[in-house]
Amino acid sequence: MRTRTIGIGRKGMAVVAGLLLGVSFLAACGEAGNDDDGRTVEAADDCDGKFEEGSRMAELAEAGEITVGVKYDQPGLGYKDATADRPTGFDIEIAKLLIADLCIDPASNNVTWEETISDNREPYLQEKRVDMVLASYSITDDRRTVVGQTGPYMITGQQVLVPIDSDVTGIEDLVGVEVCSVSGSTSLKNVEEAGAIGVPAETYSACAEDVVNGSVPAMSTDGAILMGLAAQYEGELKVVGDMFSQERIGIGYSQDYPEMCGWINGVLKKSFEDGSWAEAFELTLGKSGSEVPEVPELDACQ
Repeated sequence: MRTRTIGIGRKGMAVVAGLLLGVSFLAACGEAGNDDDGRTVEAADDCDGKFEEGSRMAELAEAGEITVGVKYDQPGLGYKDATADRPTGFDIEIAKLLIADLCIDPASNNVTWEETISDNREPYLQEKRVDMVLASYSITDDRRTVVGQTGPYMITGQQVLVPIDSDVTGIEDLVGVEVCSVSGSTSLKNVEEAGAIGVPAETYSACAEDVVNGSVPAMSTDGAILMGLAAQYEGELKVVGDMFSQERIGIGYSQDYPEMCGWINGVLKKSFEDGSWAEAFELTLGKSGSEVPEVPELDACQ
């Protein structure tokens, strides 16, 4: 099944606009690589009998350890500086809420933050190398045939990143032209469906470097990611064009543990209601002081 470009409704645009306004702070201040550990999230202490016996959540809580697949190269979402102990970003803050609900301290060595590039998110879940994936992971029907996905906890849209002196104004100017995106991502499919020639790379930072050195004239993915990359190359790159897709960012888990869906949705719903989701947004993508967007509607578990 091919992934189709989806039109963004008024509500979706409001969410996207809030996200991109938030990320603009990173571009303005050049702090995309901030390596602090974010906010403190205290581990719950109520796991005795909390989860159904034999469930994956009960197993993780009893083991007291978890491995989470995240990005290392997406400022504001999932980023790990070479000198940092652990990654930071909105994906990481959401992961910390889930980890803490399992009575595991998110700041402890009992959490392994496994770097997970776009192309290995499904294999890592299928091989049980990671217990969850929070790595700017768009929810798609194709992916749901091989792994579990739920959410979304963020909605964003795809744009284009070009050199600062480029005349390109959007994806419509790149028909028949090479555009870099990450192998295995929905972004690469969307680029090709828009008429550009998709050039796969292993990471988004590799794509950005190729744009800077002139190997390709442009790259494309979620606007939130592009703004962070533009901040890293301040004065060299710019984000252009209207959004030409809607990306619903969710959480991946193994299909062998369908019970994780209800648990994840429960933690997300609680975070929407108690303000911790908004706090995570403000800390990472909302540092400009822009208004926190509406919370997205969660998918029902299958």
